Amino acid sequence: MSNGMRVDLSELDNVIRKLNGLLSDMDKANTKAKYETDIPSTAFGSMRFLESNELHEAHQKQKTRIENIIRDLHKLIDDFSTSTSKVRDKYSNQEQANKQGVSAAPNGGSTGSAY
Repeated sequence: MSNGMRVDLSELDNVIRKLNGLLSDMDKANTKAKYETDIPSTAFGSMRFLESNELHEAHQKQKTRIENIIRDLHKLIDDFSTSTSKVRDKYSNQEQANKQGVSAAPNGGSTGSAY
């Protein structure tokens, strides 16, 4: 901030809000992937259809893979949201400190006496 640059805290707030929305969507996707995509092995055919077990195993592997991808994305978004919140707080704290420093200095910032 000493180089004259300013940070728009409201934009950081918008980023945080959007990331929290993504987290909510990821929670919904995780629930869907875990509980709404299960296919029973009998749906692939009877035990006489030899490939039915292979199909079911392949489905289960992909289901698990999707669940892991969603979990990893959720963690990534959560980490980014947490980091963005910390950065926002630091900028806000620095801005408050700057305001207090300016208002505490009498006569335009001169703290020394002429005599």
